[in-house]
Amino acid sequence: MSNKDYIIEQLKKQIEDFKTDTKTEKVGKVIEIGDGVAKISGLSEAMASEMLEFANGALGVVLNLEEDRLGAMILGSFEDIKEGDEVRATGRILSVPVGENLIGRVVSPLGEALDGLGKIETKEFYPVEKIAPGVIERQSVSVPVQTGIKAIDSMIPIGRGQRELIIGDRQTGKTAIAIDTIINQKGKDLICIYVAIGQKESKIARIVGELKKHQALAHTVVVLAGASNPAPLSFIAPYAGCAMAEYFMDQGKDVLIIYDDLSKHAWAYRQISLILRRPPGREAYPGDIFYLHSRLLERSARLSKACGGGSITALPVIETQAGDVSAYIPTNVISITDGQIYLESDLFYKGIRPALNVGLSVSRVGSSAQIKAMKKVAGKLRLDLAQFRELESFAQFSSDLDEKTRFQIERGRRTVEVLKQDQFVPMPVENQVAIIYSLINGFLDDVPVEKIKDWENHFHKFLETQAKDVLDLILKKKELSDDVVKALEKAIKDFKETYD
Repeated sequence: MSNKDYIIEQLKKQIEDFKTDTKTEKVGKVIEIGDGVAKISGLSEAMASEMLEFANGALGVVLNLEEDRLGAMILGSFEDIKEGDEVRATGRILSVPVGENLIGRVVSPLGEALDGLGKIETKEFYPVEKIAPGVIERQSVSVPVQTGIKAIDSMIPIGRGQRELIIGDRQTGKTAIAIDTIINQKGKDLICIYVAIGQKESKIARIVGELKKHQALAHTVVVLAGASNPAPLSFIAPYAGCAMAEYFMDQGKDVLIIYDDLSKHAWAYRQISLILRRPPGREAYPGDIFYLHSRLLERSARLSKACGGGSITALPVIETQAGDVSAYIPTNVISITDGQIYLESDLFYKGIRPALNVGLSVSRVGSSAQIKAMKKVAGKLRLDLAQFRELESFAQFSSDLDEKTRFQIERGRRTVEVLKQDQFVPMPVENQVAIIYSLINGFLDDVPVEKIKDWENHFHKFLETQAKDVLDLILKKKELSDDVVKALEKAIKDFKETYD
């Protein structure tokens, strides 16, 4: 074979073996950019909530689908994205990494590590938006979530699968209740997810420090969209946190998720919507602001045994302005949730912590989420406290009070003292039952009001050291049977003899 024939033969062989590795990409162009939102042309087949990839590597999410363009929010740095840049469609709906490896970490809403402890290895992804479980897939709420806060566990009980709103002005202790609840789950079977929306990084660093100090970070995921992050990250943060919670719920586990706070979430969504030129409604919020929170909070549920039996309990936080619970966002979220814990500035400044307004606070799940012992001792507590508040204001104008009214006021003052509680010291339910039993059965009536706190502290120490069997009995039986009452009363009387 001549050299020429050999070359022709080789060329034919190469042509036969030639394979093209073609890849089709849907590409669009940025036509407008500003404040974390981009208008894009050319991506006519893009879906709502589809992830887009910008030239600088940042991810975006499609929000508006218009005739000749689409509006997308940018999840990350948008300063170096400019008009004319290419944008690629990924074909994927916005998803976040989920899994056991997230526990004990501080992550961004996209699942990236923010705590400097290295990359988080996860294999599974969950979509941030998901349809809530239907009626048939749920079961009624009957297992309690013990917050460790006497006033809440006794009068406004929270159950697994419930959505209980924490509402009040700024600096009234809303976050403190949420953090105490997380700390109280130490050593229990509840995984906690704390979603910080638009919060100062310094505040979250303090919270993470407290969780570490109380060994509570070991069962907690902190999802942080800081105040310095763009609004789109604050917008997706609660949905991302909920997706992480759903992973554990699908495995039959119980999860507590705290959204701190949904006021800032609504502000972030309002900002994005106004830049996208969506029509503003009341208080300049877009028309679908109710749906924004309802589709998030409805994902909290207690699944039936057939669906795995897992649960998500949500504690959304809402900040009010000057105690106005009738504003747009507070009324929306109140109507979605199963009750609210209302914290009042006036009570906070009086030194009543937690500053709980018993009249406006309610749990629509009620005592079905309490152990029988707590149900029995706390039955009259709420009514007594509400009556005391009325009588107290009335008694200011009258010095001549009958014996019954004077007794109610004195008992009410002791009730207020007993329900006061410091931050970061959640109390086990058996101790709560013991002190409330002492209160309602008159064992504290002869203790001066100013000495109640000291009496209670010594009483708990006495129970822990010399009457541990009584606490164990309450915890084991979970109800005030005759033998439990007998043992508890004996312990109280023994303590009163030693207390000076």
